[in-house]
Amino acid sequence: MLAVIGGSGLYRVKGLEILEEIEVKTPFGEPSSPIVKARYGDYTLFFLARHGKNHQYPPHRVPYRANLWALKELGIKYVIGVNAVGGINRFLRPGDFVIVDQFVDFTKGRTYTFYEGKFSPPCEGKDKYGKLLSQKKVVHIDVTEPFCPTLRGILKEVLTRKGFSHHFGGTYVATEGPRLETPAEIKMFALLGCDVVGMTMVPEVVLAKELEMHYAGLCVVTNPAAGLKGEKLTSEEVINLMKQKEEQIKEVILQTAEKVYNHPNWECGCEDSLRGAEV
Repeated sequence: MLAVIGGSGLYRVKGLEILEEIEVKTPFGEPSSPIVKARYGDYTLFFLARHGKNHQYPPHRVPYRANLWALKELGIKYVIGVNAVGGINRFLRPGDFVIVDQFVDFTKGRTYTFYEGKFSPPCEGKDKYGKLLSQKKVVHIDVTEPFCPTLRGILKEVLTRKGFSHHFGGTYVATEGPRLETPAEIKMFALLGCDVVGMTMVPEVVLAKELEMHYAGLCVVTNPAAGLKGEKLTSEEVINLMKQKEEQIKEVILQTAEKVYNHPNWECGCEDSLRGAEV
């Protein structure tokens, strides 16, 4: 099944039937919002508001572990993370979609793994993920390919068919937030080869990898990053741009869901990510 992590408005779609809101308790506390289960034609989708229904969780306080664990508990295998980003690469324009394939992590105070050895919380789960917790295991996950190549390819196919301006590939740099970046930081990130900047995809993508899920990030460029346009950055312009793109994002999600559920080949290795990672 497919889940979308993003804004709370993404499940308000014509033809989408809301079935229920599910509250899930996890060893890592409660997710940032109840998980919305919906049906679109023959397909079931799930939606999770990353920052909460009323945007009460700032980026550095999002319960990332609870969010991903709750989705796994519901049987989710495929996850699309929708992210608003600032454009560092000068070829990117506000409104462009970017399907990133790499990340650079400049966050500071987050928890990046489920499996913390003797510091892991109690867990009664009987699957291999619950057992790794209950046995106090440590894993070192490989992130040579952090995002699912198959799911990324499906997103590219949908965006191309829709004719939406997009870029296939790119490096996402994650910052701690909630403040925006300085022009000096953006210059540094550009020198490191980063294309877009945001605050939420890490550790989300890593945690999905630890649960052997297929995860892809669908980024929307909302503005040039700090110092690139000579104007003050505001949350208002980010919110307004995302509202303008909301209908396109919904179209992409629904068409991607159809292709995900009918895709014959998922030999990308995402479901085998823990092989060789356990200490």
